[in-house]
Amino acid sequence: MSFQAYLDAIEDKTGLTPRELVAQAHDRGFGDPATKAGVIVDWLKAEHDLGRGHAMALVHVIRKGPTISSKHVGSAGTHRDESATLWLDGRASRPS
Repeated sequence: MSFQAYLDAIEDKTGLTPRELVAQAHDRGFGDPATKAGVIVDWLKAEHDLGRGHAMALVHVIRKGPTISSKHVGSAGTHRDESATLWLDGRASRPS
């Protein structure tokens, strides 16, 4: 599953865009890169019923922003993404 596909699945499950979830995390003080991933994962599980894999995708975005490694961009692998910049504003508004 691509990084973007994880974020799309999170939106489908929660009804919230990744950007809205990032804002909630920052409101709770989880935006600091020093915040432990487990704290964020626990919050996402308790409040949004997200599993570890999906939560860890959001942990990356919460702590490091929407840019990911270009390692999988354009590759043929399972985890390939179209861009090294993730779309956080919801699937419906993503440019084609």
